Amino acid sequence: MKFLSITVTEREDGLSVANVLKDAFEVSEAYLRRLKRRPGSLLLNGEPVYTTHAVRAGDAVSFDPADPEKLPIRPIRLPLSIVYEDEWLLVLDKPNGIGVHPDRDSDTPSLENALSAYLSGTDNPHPVSRLDKGTTGLLTIAKSGYVHARMKTVQHEGRFRKTYEAIVSGVPKERRFTIDAPIGFADGSSYRHTVRPDGAKAKSECEVLRTFKGLSLVRLTPFTGRTHQLRVHMAYAGHPLLGDWLYGERSERIDRPALHASELTFMHPITGETVSLFAPMPYDMTSLLTD
Repeated sequence: MKFLSITVTEREDGLSVANVLKDAFEVSEAYLRRLKRRPGSLLLNGEPVYTTHAVRAGDAVSFDPADPEKLPIRPIRLPLSIVYEDEWLLVLDKPNGIGVHPDRDSDTPSLENALSAYLSGTDNPHPVSRLDKGTTGLLTIAKSGYVHARMKTVQHEGRFRKTYEAIVSGVPKERRFTIDAPIGFADGSSYRHTVRPDGAKAKSECEVLRTFKGLSLVRLTPFTGRTHQLRVHMAYAGHPLLGDWLYGERSERIDRPALHASELTFMHPITGETVSLFAPMPYDMTSLLTD
């Protein structure tokens, strides 16, 4: 991962290196402290410098946005379907049946294990968000903690939008509707969630694309990021996802919740460019549309 650099302007003349980094790269105090502990990770005109050093117009301030070392994640080589990759990020088309994070109680490989084997040097997998084990589709991974923090800012500022395709039970009365209902843990559970008045704010939009055989193909857009949000909201609306054993019923037609993250658009946190990506539905969902 290459150094990020900026040339000091007249307006910034006299500021400290720390203030230049905060303004230009949104570097936090905690990250500045880590940079100070890493020799050669902070440069002024190509030479090591203290964060308190005053800069002059025309100076070049550079820092290393990479992680200082490889994270202790066991590397396991597995095939990866990479939709997008650059020096800072990659986006996967996640398959069904694999978790994003390692399971503490199992040796079953996760995507983090596979990415640890795939990434070289001190690049590390930092999932920007997660998908349930049974959910397929687009999953964004930052290659360092710094890039991960920048991506979280992009999310909070509303410049990260993901839409899903799902197959749900029944036919909604409205072609498009919004579910604005808070979500929290169900009573007595540390895993199952439910709509409850004391829960965290959660908002989703549903658009019906097609109806068939008592089912509906819908496009779902979450505006918040609660655990199991789309699954909980569609069950609350009376149209649980087909195959969702936790919030609806098991199905002989699909052995997982029929949910796929199909479209993703975000502002790149380093380049500022708009990235738009698409992943087609997998066969276990498309086959339901033709049977």
